[in-house]
Amino acid sequence: MARSQAHRALPAELLASAEWQEACRGRNFARIFRLVKSKAGIYPSRIAALCGMTPSRVGEIMAGRRCLAHIDVIERVADGLRIPGALLGLAHRPWEIPAPARAEERQPEPLAAVPDEPQYTEPAEELDDLLALVDGRATHSTLTALRSSVQDYWRRDNAHGGATLRPAVVGHLRYAGRLLDSAEGGLRHDLQGIAAELARLSGWAYFDARQYSTARTYFTQALKLAHAHGDRLFMANVLSCMSLLATYDGNPNDAVTLACRAQDAARAAGEQPLVMSMLHLREAFAHATLRDAQACHQSVGRSRDQYERSGGNEAEAPSWVHYFDETKLLVDTGIAYARLGEPARAEPLITEGLRRENADQRRGRAFHAYWLASAQLQLGKLDEACTSAGLALDLTAAIDSPRVSGHVRELHRRMVPYAREAPVLAFEQRMRDTLG
Repeated sequence: MARSQAHRALPAELLASAEWQEACRGRNFARIFRLVKSKAGIYPSRIAALCGMTPSRVGEIMAGRRCLAHIDVIERVADGLRIPGALLGLAHRPWEIPAPARAEERQPEPLAAVPDEPQYTEPAEELDDLLALVDGRATHSTLTALRSSVQDYWRRDNAHGGATLRPAVVGHLRYAGRLLDSAEGGLRHDLQGIAAELARLSGWAYFDARQYSTARTYFTQALKLAHAHGDRLFMANVLSCMSLLATYDGNPNDAVTLACRAQDAARAAGEQPLVMSMLHLREAFAHATLRDAQACHQSVGRSRDQYERSGGNEAEAPSWVHYFDETKLLVDTGIAYARLGEPARAEPLITEGLRRENADQRRGRAFHAYWLASAQLQLGKLDEACTSAGLALDLTAAIDSPRVSGHVRELHRRMVPYAREAPVLAFEQRMRDTLG
């Protein structure tokens, strides 16, 4: 749910009150929401609109039947209600720091809606539309070039992060959409598949930039294009991305449902054990976020069984799942255990995964180093946790991934109880130098 309009600052007397500051320190959002209602006159429906939630979810939080734990949702509440980041143990929020007086480049806007039969229209005066009038018909060479671009985008996403890829990927998606208008027969069918992949890649780039609503729009578009293409396996792939998005967006129950639906779609497409192995692990992530240990372990076991059935054989699997090899299985299993709160199981798996990974997989390695540091911090291994956090920080500095840098900032917040320890002080200084 998008925030409908900007929200004025909370009353100064509320921000200064001991009751408010105590609620913020404890991240007691039931109390925070009640104070916002009684002291600032902001009612639950408005809180929901400002924070990108449903009114029923806000009501459950206020009644104490639900809590907020995921950093992305907490940051969204801080931004929506204009709660200074320091009160919630967060870094300064972007709106707390005056922006420089300069014109900013506008990012291409996503399509406003996703119709049943995708329509792609742009202002006719744009240069690329004018050129499309001249050479806007798809050929086999066009499809080959588009497939090559998709592969290059994924390589660059893994090496450098997806945030800066958004204008280029969305531009290619729109170009593919215009070609669909005149393509026929086999060319149209193949072009639908490429457009679906570009829409998924667009969604992933916005997900990596932590712009979840826009990411969801593009994933939905990818799902519709894959359906028109008749590719149920790719539909399962998109649903698995939407499951991970729901996990990050604080909706783990939805994440479980989407992962299971993805498995159903994959089964309907035929036996693909490597795909099923990946999908079961996505389900494990969602169960771990819910702290459902039994369901998480069952999903991990099914993932391992399916991987053994596949024999690690990529030849018969679709290209988009080739990344899911034994090393990825190992490290993702460790991440599931870390999410679940079982750091002793997680640490050796993630450590081994990091040892095996290629050095050029910077975004993945930064993400995995964060989870290793998180597990080590849970185990009380402060020196090791700071060393792993330093690796994550160094890798984050070389990529553009707000999702990963957000994880590093969250890790720093969790180190607050050890703020006077030398390893933490050293890490904080490196973090200031690197991230500001």
